[in-house]
Amino acid sequence: MYNRILIANRGEIALRIIRACKDMGIESVAIFSEGDRGSAYLELADEAYCVGNARSNESYLRIDQIISAAEISNSEAIHPGYGFMAENAHFNEVCRDSNIDFIGPTPEAMQMLGDKNEARALARKADVPVVPGSPGLIENTDDAIKTAAEIGYPVLVKATAGGGGKGMRVAASEAELKNALEQAAQEAEAAFGNAGVYLEKFIELPRHVEVQVLADTHGNVVHLWERDCSTQRRHQKLIEESPAPTLPPKVRKLICDAAVRMIKNANYYNAATVEFIVDKNNDFYFIEVNARIQVEHPVTEMVTGIDLIQQQIRIAAGEKLSFKQEDIQCNGVAIECRINAEDPDRNFGPSPGTIESLCIPGGLGVRFDTHVHAGYTVPPFYDSMVGKLIVHQPTRDQAIATMIRCLNELRIKGIKTTAGFQKTVLEHADFVEGKVDTKWVERNL
Repeated sequence: MYNRILIANRGEIALRIIRACKDMGIESVAIFSEGDRGSAYLELADEAYCVGNARSNESYLRIDQIISAAEISNSEAIHPGYGFMAENAHFNEVCRDSNIDFIGPTPEAMQMLGDKNEARALARKADVPVVPGSPGLIENTDDAIKTAAEIGYPVLVKATAGGGGKGMRVAASEAELKNALEQAAQEAEAAFGNAGVYLEKFIELPRHVEVQVLADTHGNVVHLWERDCSTQRRHQKLIEESPAPTLPPKVRKLICDAAVRMIKNANYYNAATVEFIVDKNNDFYFIEVNARIQVEHPVTEMVTGIDLIQQQIRIAAGEKLSFKQEDIQCNGVAIECRINAEDPDRNFGPSPGTIESLCIPGGLGVRFDTHVHAGYTVPPFYDSMVGKLIVHQPTRDQAIATMIRCLNELRIKGIKTTAGFQKTVLEHADFVEGKVDTKWVERNL
């Protein structure tokens, strides 16, 4: 087991990893930018190093600075958290070349699964259903028109290196397709440095269901059941829950088994999330693999009782999984709300500023993962999430009721947050009945 781990991240997830290290008796090393200097959570790490100026490209994305901090602190491994360097295969390679373990998959597996076109090909080999679409990248407009005619409109143009909704366009006709191809390619090139796009059949009213998987370096692969992440706004998740509320037991088993097959065929180890869309007939289709820990991992921890960050560290250190598939039970229902420093009344515009006072909800089955506190200034340079409110109860109705109560209790004075908006969602009859798809928020609220 490691003696010391550097955390190449900030905020809530950095604190989450620090706590996991402490529970395991491992020393933790934090990094911070000038924008995060003085953050209270840094005091919980055994050491902390400044890696640059406030902007991400001058600090949290500086590979040389991060590696230097790891070497100076004698860290044996780096945990990237999510975002920033978490899915950067080059950074992963640099860690390996520097004799520092990267707590995640190999660079090769990360690169393969990070390319959506390659991942789709792998899914087909693993007998995992994929959305009907082009067999590879679109080479020219004529190919796109031919493929669209075969699979039927509407179609979705997707960037092969995309994420977060960037490089995606829906086309309902041949005329729209030409514009969609050009726009998606331009956006993908600007965002990811890769203009490659492919076509998929556009699934109307889809639900977003993802499966958490753990794989060790000894060939053991298990799933930790699924999460429903359909409550989204512009491809950004707002509320997640486990188990998925409307998934029939038979489909649930099929989708979880498919995720395990996918990861086994990729020769992958560590934590992974295999994402699917589910249509109105409960047919499911592979979307992508996230080769890292997810923001919403706490809902899986709550229903399974398994600490995913600790499992990541144990797997990276070469340990075997201490449990088998039959040992992993899904108990009760967990729901997570991402509390963002955004103003819903102003088109969810960022709301940085100083938190004047903070009242955190409590009670049985309540968890609030956050690094903020009264007096903390939310900087304008990073993601707007200030915390994750998670509840766990025996039934879904109880979980919804507890979450509404907690959202009412949560007080963050000095900035605007999304808490009130999420309460509106939770109280809506469609959410209560599990009738939410990925476009539901835009249509209804």
